Parts: sequence; structure tokens; C-alpha cells
Amino acid sequence: MQYDPNSKRIKGREALAKYRKAIQEKQKWEGEYPMGEGELNRDGNPKTPPGQRLVTNWPVLDLGVLPEMPMEHWSLTVTGLVKHEKTYTWEDFMALPQTEDTSDFHCVTSWSRLDNHWKGVKFAEIAKQSEVLPNAKYVFFKAYDGYSTNLPLEEAMKDDVMLVHEWEGKPLSKEHGAPLRMITPQLYAWKGAKWIGEIIFREKDELGFWELRGYSNTAEPWLNDRYS
Repeated sequence: MQYDPNSKRIKGREALAKYRKAIQEKQKWEGEYPMGEGELNRDGNPKTPPGQRLVTNWPVLDLGVLPEMPMEHWSLTVTGLVKHEKTYTWEDFMALPQTEDTSDFHCVTSWSRLDNHWKGVKFAEIAKQSEVLPNAKYVFFKAYDGYSTNLPLEEAMKDDVMLVHEWEGKPLSKEHGAPLRMITPQLYAWKGAKWIGEIIFREKDELGFWELRGYSNTAEPWLNDRYS
């Protein structure tokens, strides 16, 4: 990430306090959205993965930090096991092929929002632009609020994994990751990242923020795969 947000990023004791608060917020949501049997459609098949319930709003969960990112300093960097390392300005990113897609959003705190309309760039396009090397097997993501997460490259390359800047026909709000966030519709939502700023292709896996704190590294909603 070109823009160094260290002046805004949490550090030391402040970081520990905010991370503890983030964990408490997750526990609070888990209490307010207790696991059920899932809702059924007219055919008797589940609308949502096990333990999920539907919401029509879009709840906000984060680490308690809303990063300040002047657009003139914003960048998305792509590094690691690629032929061409890239640094995208906002204009560069918007010049990439744009895609509109509809997909579901499953939060580990037991709620799901179905049929979200997104606009952005497929992760596979980012990989194509940088020409990922054959020995790259994993991807590590860093965000401007200090968050991180990880995916197997095979999972990241799925057709509905995107870096999005619009939701329901409008630009993302700051609380939901503006200007750019990643979505992983086939996995729990913590496998995406708000305020994404860096993508690193690697040969070996590295656990992200929630994975280091006891959440599943595979995170498959339909298997109720929440915790390690």
C-alpha cells in the first residue's frame, strides 16, 4: 500500500484494547442472532446455511477503526509470486473491466443477507493482470484498518469473488469498506476485507486476523464451519 496510514492506524495498547472490543462485538452479535435451523424456501430447501437467519439490513462489524484514506493517496498493491507487481490508483482500478453480480453474504455471527447486487472487479481479473506464477498457492490480504485475511488461490479465483465499490446501485459507505472491499460469497464474510489495500500471492499459507483468534481457516457456511 503506497499510502502509509501509520498516523491513523492503531498501535500498542490502543490496538489491544480495540481488538478486544472487536471480539466482544462479535460475541454480542452471536448472542443477538442465535443459531437456528435455517430458513426454508417453498421447495423445503434451506435458503441459508445452517445456523443462519435472514436479515434485510446490512449490519456493520469491524475492528472499531474507520481508516482515513484520502483518495489522492489511495492505492491497491499486488505483490508476491507474480510476473508483474502492480500499484493501482483509483483511476487505474476503475479502468479495469467492471462486473455486476448478485450473491449472498453470510456473517459468522449468524446472519445472512441474500441477493446483494454488487459492482466491481473480479479477483480473477486482478490475478490475470499480474500474471500469477505457478508456485503461488495462497493469497494474503491486508487492509487499511490493520485487518488481514487469507485464502487458497483456488478459492480466491472463484467467479463470484470480487473487489467491489458499489452495493445495491450505490457507492459503498465508509462503514462498509469504501472505497473498496473484497467479497467471498461462498465463504463466511470475514474471508473478505473492508478497505482492502494490498494483495500478496504466496507459496505458503499465513493465517489472518480472525484465523489467528480461533476462527476456521476454511470458513464454509454450508458446513457450519465457523471455528477451528
